Amino acid sequence: MKINGEHIAQKIKDGLQAKPKPRKFLAAVLIGENKQSFGFLKKKEAVARELGVDFRIYQLPGDLNNDRARREVWSIAKHKTCGGVIVQLPLPEGLNKHYVINSIPREKDVEVFTERAFGAFCNNRSTILPPAVSTIDKVLTETQFDISKKTAAVVGLGALVGKPAAIWLMKRARQVFLLRSSSDKNVLKEADLVILGTGNVSIVNPGMLKNGAGVIDFGYSAVDKKLRGDFDTSRTE
Repeated sequence: MKINGEHIAQKIKDGLQAKPKPRKFLAAVLIGENKQSFGFLKKKEAVARELGVDFRIYQLPGDLNNDRARREVWSIAKHKTCGGVIVQLPLPEGLNKHYVINSIPREKDVEVFTERAFGAFCNNRSTILPPAVSTIDKVLTETQFDISKKTAAVVGLGALVGKPAAIWLMKRARQVFLLRSSSDKNVLKEADLVILGTGNVSIVNPGMLKNGAGVIDFGYSAVDKKLRGDFDTSRTE
């Protein structure tokens, strides 16, 4: 069975549209020239406009050093009318993403990526969830998938998907397997839910999973100008 993600997304948007419109703007910072990243931001901008959110894209030069990039992000975040800041990843080679992003005040870190915000999330003190975790939570809720008695597996332990997903699931699932891209995948046969976030095309296929297992695929790679995920969908019904 395939989950209709667009249907879930529309339900979320419908719920947000019923709420008061935020008075502050949401800033998205793109450092350097990256067409794929810019495309992602334009999609975010389109949804923000649907919801009545003032979404502003700040495009900075790609030759900034770490200190200058950090100052630029901070100068945007410090505006009183700025309600939140996104720094679009990946950053240009040579920039330290943690150093740059940690300039965002915790209360304006809408992606829960700064050290303070992520620490609060790990200790159950955050009022919001990291985007990947929020997505998992929504999908499980909509599909009435009770993870408390299930085994989960997380493939890929990156900062945006795998790491926060693993922390969240370890507090809720009966058992959680943590795998890197190079790990032996045999344990996936035991998992009721598999979270993918490696960025390696078709690294997992249905034959590796138990019957009836659920898969949430965050991976994406451009292949022949098309986006492909970590899961091989060509072999699903």
